[in-house]
Amino acid sequence: MALRLAFLASDRPEAQAARAALASRYGEAAENDADVVVALGGDGFMLETLHRALASRRPVYGMNRGSVGFLMNDYDESGLLERIAAAEKAVIHPLMMRARDAAGAIHEVIAINDVYLLRQTYQTAKLRILIDGKVRMAELLCDGVLIATPAGSTAYNLSAHGPIIPLSGEVLALTPISAFRPRRWRGALLSHKNKVTFEVLESEKRPVSAVADNVEVRDVIQVDVVEDRSISLTLLFDAGRGFEERVLAEQFTA
Repeated sequence: MALRLAFLASDRPEAQAARAALASRYGEAAENDADVVVALGGDGFMLETLHRALASRRPVYGMNRGSVGFLMNDYDESGLLERIAAAEKAVIHPLMMRARDAAGAIHEVIAINDVYLLRQTYQTAKLRILIDGKVRMAELLCDGVLIATPAGSTAYNLSAHGPIIPLSGEVLALTPISAFRPRRWRGALLSHKNKVTFEVLESEKRPVSAVADNVEVRDVIQVDVVEDRSISLTLLFDAGRGFEERVLAEQFTA
């Protein structure tokens, strides 16, 4: 049976043009009927597509028609069915953020890339960090802090000077954002099994937002983050250019 493809594209003109060309060449299935979803855009659009795939769990093959394309394959209209058939699979597990705000409301949000806390005003955030219920840092003064999955480790985490991590490492990156005290703390690598809790200290004076990918919760007082192994998402990469190879190569670029 022929591989059924659904094509999704970002709003960029080059992505829309690519979608029209590929659909005309290979035919197009409805997203709910497809064997593989082909995402056309940059890494931001790949993130949107993966969130859409949370319900169907269909594998996603991306081609770069955006600015940044770490999670995307090179764009080429020819041989698409053969490339997908030979593609390497990368299975990723998202984070579950459970945030409690100052009004007592609970917000549960899935994050594929990262969860981060950021100060809302000119005042630095003051946070306490617990790992599996044990206080590991009694007080961190900072602009913020983030926890990233391997898939998200090359995004905001890398910009904040956090480590790039492979999928096979089964670790999460805990990275401060402009730490003021302790000034020399550079973060930690955690087991994917760890539960991370952030407690916001002096929350009325130093309000903090929590963000899970593109969903923001303001005025949080506590945020719990765990990896959700019950959810598996599959990314497809061209043979020889899998996620692990990309992570390795990225660490040797200037």
